[in-house]
Amino acid sequence: MNYLNIHPEVQKALDNNQAVVALESTIISHGMPYPKNLETALMLEEEVRKNGAVPATIALINGKIKIGLTKVELTFLAKEGLKVTKTSRRDIPYVLAKKLTGATTVAATMIAADKAGIRVFATGGIGGVHRGATETFDISADLQELAKTNVAVVCAGIKAILDLELTLEYLETLGVPVLGYQTDELPAFYTRKSGFKVDYKMKNPKEIADLLKAKWNLNLEGGVIIANPIPKESALDFDVMTKAIDQAIIEQNKLGIKGKESTPFLLAKVKELTKGKSLESNIELVKNNVILAAKISVEYIKN
Repeated sequence: MNYLNIHPEVQKALDNNQAVVALESTIISHGMPYPKNLETALMLEEEVRKNGAVPATIALINGKIKIGLTKVELTFLAKEGLKVTKTSRRDIPYVLAKKLTGATTVAATMIAADKAGIRVFATGGIGGVHRGATETFDISADLQELAKTNVAVVCAGIKAILDLELTLEYLETLGVPVLGYQTDELPAFYTRKSGFKVDYKMKNPKEIADLLKAKWNLNLEGGVIIANPIPKESALDFDVMTKAIDQAIIEQNKLGIKGKESTPFLLAKVKELTKGKSLESNIELVKNNVILAAKISVEYIKN
């Protein structure tokens, strides 16, 4: 049985060797409230198109992995919000078999994109090693997926609520390159600095596309992280964000929130503590990422 359902616009682009950018759907269902989530989803797709590529937002609907969504499907995801199943690798078979609606995480979006032949994916930030993981072993499935799935992930770095140092160590062990777009320093989602270095600084989209071709032409399996700093005008103060995140983690621990509920709780709490500033920054950084992803995708399809 073929579980993939590829939107005609996306299929045409793939057949004609045109640039395509995968987009996740948890940002729609779990990332922000309606109608801001729908407005953002439509805006991101439009930014991909403006920069020469075709958008392919991915979700699980009625027993199919949908590669590219209609406006009706995007609206449905946005309105259902938290009722939608947050879907990572382990959840895909259950959601498909039960014909539930699933919003894809970074890991699940990578899997779907890979199966459709899409090599570039844009998101906000990737998951990683949670703070306190030496006790809890709470490590995002995103990292294992990056180790084995041939999709490049354009992001604003590792989500700042996580343990950045341990995440970088884990990625090194898995052989996942962390590239900095025009920066030596790893961005930390809402802020442009983290105190940690990337593996390689890349000057332009062509350099990145050339690296992707070299990696995959050698059959070196796995993804690549392209860390793209949030625009300066949208970045939040490093110290303010650090304080908000520390407070959010204290509250999370008090409430005993763990696993897949952890990230949505922390992001919502940080939004509350920053009086909504983190949400606006989140939107701007994702927009910045989809623009870069489209440019990389355009370079990648060139011979």
